[in-house]
Amino acid sequence: MHHRRLALIDMGTNTFHLLIVELPQGDELPVPTVLLRTKVGVKLGEGGISAGRIAPEAYARALHTLAAFQEEIELHQVTEVRATATSAVRVAQNGPELVQEIFEQTGIRVEVIPGDREAELIARGIRQAVPLGPEPHLLMDIGGGSVEFILASGTTIFWKQSFEIGAQRLLDKFFIQDPLPAAAVQAEQAYLAEVLAPLTAAVRQHRPVGLVGASGTFDTLCDLQAARAGYPELVGKAAPATDIALDSFRRSYELLLRLDHAGRLALPGMTPLRADMIVVACVLIDFVLTTYQLPHIIASAYALKEGLLAEMLGQ
Repeated sequence: MHHRRLALIDMGTNTFHLLIVELPQGDELPVPTVLLRTKVGVKLGEGGISAGRIAPEAYARALHTLAAFQEEIELHQVTEVRATATSAVRVAQNGPELVQEIFEQTGIRVEVIPGDREAELIARGIRQAVPLGPEPHLLMDIGGGSVEFILASGTTIFWKQSFEIGAQRLLDKFFIQDPLPAAAVQAEQAYLAEVLAPLTAAVRQHRPVGLVGASGTFDTLCDLQAARAGYPELVGKAAPATDIALDSFRRSYELLLRLDHAGRLALPGMTPLRADMIVVACVLIDFVLTTYQLPHIIASAYALKEGLLAEMLGQ
């Protein structure tokens, strides 16, 4: 029995993801079996994203990670590989060079996708995890380089835009002191109010009923919530969709603003990669919740690569 095995790679600005699935043959609606799901904190945007270049150390980490992914791909006898790169590679002068070198060293062809396409795939991925129903929701994926906002229901995308205001960029711009001073929080909020004007107009028009968040910051908020509620076994094992109550978000946010790096690192459920970025990312989440008066957050464990998979399977 010959199986179709797909590998999906999402090269984000902070994190590289690898998903390997097997598709049963002959099924009308193939339900993929996950063989491997792994992620590596590559921090591709560190030390360079705001200057428009991938720094040498980050460049080396990217090549090293893709070589490791290629080993897994060979080990799992994958028949088809799809790799996408987003914000960091999209805007870096040396992005094309990295894509070329990855191909030469691993044979993996990386597709650099525009923000619009990224938003579309993210919406498709989120829909696999969260039943949106007929009402418009605000979907938000906080990356290291870009943040995608999509206004969508279960069937329709009403509006979408990618903004180059990812957590690594916000960190470079506003995280001048630790803990983050009130003035820096206000400066970030003022900046967001300006940059997100197109989103504000779209929200006014489509009136979303809730916020659905994807990617690292939301995963970590789920982990902080689970640890605080006394479910350490759920940390790092989020369900496809998890509710984050507003007061739970506020508690995490308040702690993250008050503690310094060491204090944040010590929080049960915190990931080292995220200990600084989560602060500026939570200012963004708080801005969105408050400005658009959204009553709660649903965190989606699925995003871009699951969207790509759904698209490949014609779902």
